[in-house]
Amino acid sequence: MMIDRHAETAIRQTLAHAAAVVLLGPRQVGKTTLARHIAASWPGGTVYLDLERPADRLRLDDADAYLRAQSGKLVILDEIHRVPGMFDVLRGIIDDNRQAGRRSGQFLLLGSAALDLMRQSSETLAGRVAYLDIAPFDIGEAAAAGLDATTLWLRGGFPDSLLARDDRRSLDWRPDFIRSYLERDVPMFAPRLPAETIGRLWTMLAHQQGSLLNQARLAAALGVANPTVDRYIDLLVDLQLLRRLRPWSGNVGKRLIKSPKVYVRDSGILHGLLELETLDGLLGHPVCGLSFEGYCIENLVLAAGSRRVPYFYRTHAGAEIDLLLEKGGQADIAIEIKRSSAPSPAKGYAQACDDLRITRRYVVYPGNESFPLRNGAQAIGLAELVGLLRAEIGG
Repeated sequence: MMIDRHAETAIRQTLAHAAAVVLLGPRQVGKTTLARHIAASWPGGTVYLDLERPADRLRLDDADAYLRAQSGKLVILDEIHRVPGMFDVLRGIIDDNRQAGRRSGQFLLLGSAALDLMRQSSETLAGRVAYLDIAPFDIGEAAAAGLDATTLWLRGGFPDSLLARDDRRSLDWRPDFIRSYLERDVPMFAPRLPAETIGRLWTMLAHQQGSLLNQARLAAALGVANPTVDRYIDLLVDLQLLRRLRPWSGNVGKRLIKSPKVYVRDSGILHGLLELETLDGLLGHPVCGLSFEGYCIENLVLAAGSRRVPYFYRTHAGAEIDLLLEKGGQADIAIEIKRSSAPSPAKGYAQACDDLRITRRYVVYPGNESFPLRNGAQAIGLAELVGLLRAEIGG
């Protein structure tokens, strides 16, 4: 089942003016499926190479000669992080093509580790490459495919989990996914970091979903130093498995919380780490409310796009905003998340909005109707607010 992805339009548009596009996303998020779908209708033909396959790597023994022979085609290089020396080859080809007047649609590079790949490519392809992200399916993509929001929340947005025949098969897939990261990706991207310890940390963070990060407590539980925990979390963030939501730190004359919050980005992976198979099991678990919060935050941050920077806001006095979106240095959208059919914003939310002089105040809840609340807030369903944010960036 091929589900239309928001990223497809962005990839096609970017390839129309950029020589190379790096598509970043977690393993098994659908990068290859989408790339092959684009390739099927690409004018001039395409070449697809999976750099995990020895046979495809052999074709690149003389990478410069082979890739130059594909002139006029879109060359898709999957798992590009496995051959970091390829960026030097691409630089020479792109520069020569530019001199010949060919400036767009040459290379689509797929990779899993955002910071690692961006560091490798920026050193050699500065000004020659554009970066795009692809995340698991969001609420809009799922709805367009006829999948309900509750199923998306329970199973998460990874295709094999979301589209499984039933909840049992969906849950069975997720431990395999988690194990593949610990056995393959962690040793590849961070060979000196112990995969077993990172797996324990990942599970601990799942139990503390949406909580303020307490590195000292985590370090003590794992038997490691504070900076080591920071490196472990950096890796999981880099692999796009965790979201580290920073606290807003502007000057409002208030004592502000300075620790970040940490969320397992995909709700299905969160539930897999906690072994939650069914909706009933999730609804009866202590993580339920914070799972819904993380699920909403992930959808909203992705919908807001790169032009808005996400934060949370909390003062020591209790004023709090679950998700604060800033644009051009100005915080202008405040979102509270309530898993209730009759949402009511907390007093601290109104105080926080007043502190920051925010007029666009939304309370996201599981329903579909939109209606006014006190203190200028508006109750709104997640799908509707995601649609509003996407409309603002034209996507």
